[in-house]
Amino acid sequence: MQFISNNIFPILIALFSGAMLFWSAFGSRIRGIKDVDCVAATQLINHKNALVLDVREDSEYKAGHILNSTLIPLGKLAGRIGELEEYKGQPIVVVCRSGNRSGTACALLGKQGFAQAYNLAGGVIAWQKANLPLEK
Repeated sequence: MQFISNNIFPILIALFSGAMLFWSAFGSRIRGIKDVDCVAATQLINHKNALVLDVREDSEYKAGHILNSTLIPLGKLAGRIGELEEYKGQPIVVVCRSGNRSGTACALLGKQGFAQAYNLAGGVIAWQKANLPLEK
């Protein structure tokens, strides 16, 4: 007990760091988000007719986006969810710059009954690293 009271600050830092590592490794699974890599995303797009939903801001989208993607910025998604109703039964690949905002969008879509919402892990950054094309 003496050890704990003398070292409470380092112990709290270690516990907090461990929790952050756990959340980064398993957080998307806990929230029910399905991550896909670029290969799986292109298969969904090409073979399952997946909608590509880009949730970045307009300026980011104009700088380069995945071919035939639909832009609905994350901040406007809740108010514009009705625009996606016709895609409820098909796969939706959700994209942002790094995969964070798209994960949030996938969680929102899941709550609205979109069972096939997939988060592009690594976002447009990963897409570019895989040498996949963007259009402007």
